[in-house]
Amino acid sequence: MKSVVSVSIGSSVRDHEASLELLGEQFSICRRGTDGDTAKAMSILHQLDGQVDAIGLGGLDIYLRCGKDKYALRDGKMMMDSVKKTPVVDGSGLKDTLERVTIKMLEADGRIPIKGRKVLLVCAMDRFGMAEAMISAGANIIFGDMIFAMGIDKPLHSLHQLSGYVKRLLPHLSQLPMSMLYPTGKKQMAIEPSELTDPYYREAEIIAGDFLYIRRHMPNRLDGKVIITNTVTAADVEELRRRGVAWLVTTTPELQGRSFGTNVMEALFISILGKKWDDVVPEDYLALIEQLGFKPRIEKLQ
Repeated sequence: MKSVVSVSIGSSVRDHEASLELLGEQFSICRRGTDGDTAKAMSILHQLDGQVDAIGLGGLDIYLRCGKDKYALRDGKMMMDSVKKTPVVDGSGLKDTLERVTIKMLEADGRIPIKGRKVLLVCAMDRFGMAEAMISAGANIIFGDMIFAMGIDKPLHSLHQLSGYVKRLLPHLSQLPMSMLYPTGKKQMAIEPSELTDPYYREAEIIAGDFLYIRRHMPNRLDGKVIITNTVTAADVEELRRRGVAWLVTTTPELQGRSFGTNVMEALFISILGKKWDDVVPEDYLALIEQLGFKPRIEKLQ
């Protein structure tokens, strides 16, 4: 049996395990949250090094990409470099392929049209593939990176505008602790509606991107909205249903009661491919997605 573990600096409340058979082989998948404790995460990584087939890093990125530019994040790079034997991934490679495929599938499916719809992508820096796919599909899109990651009321309306801010800010932001840029530990469980973000939720027909960014400030009512995200638990789904969300789309499939993060799925793919992370190309992911028959979860909640 192959073993894949996600080590997350997020809340341990969101931990989950699953066993499944893929391509005639058994896999054990596990998420281990450390409640924001980076030292504990490093300790777990050292224990797992050489003992499992692949590791995913959750709650942080190793790299952020914008077009052809790639920026290493201090905390993620440090954690990856601490593992010497086992492949370590953050989900970014799979995001760039799987999320493009998801938007194309939604266009073909017809139940959730993208063209002309008002879309809020809460943070495009860690979902550049989705951002490009939404633009190609004809979405009327707002990128909420400045709003949701930095608390600045500055909506971005184009990839050109986004790229300009990324090139100016990311060399500096990448050196900050992840906890300053993204909800970690117990902050992942808090929901705090905000006067800054409320108008953007209200105006959007489709709210897309990282679920913890979406969840962090979501208002009490989201009637009729479409959520396109990943990493939702059964409790998250019921929370969205109570708030009136009409449709939920997760870019990763449901596995035994929840949708795992892309870091988990990418670690799973790496364990199947048997390649170094740097040697994997988008065509490898796309071929494996087709071979496994992985499709996004599309669920009507109301």
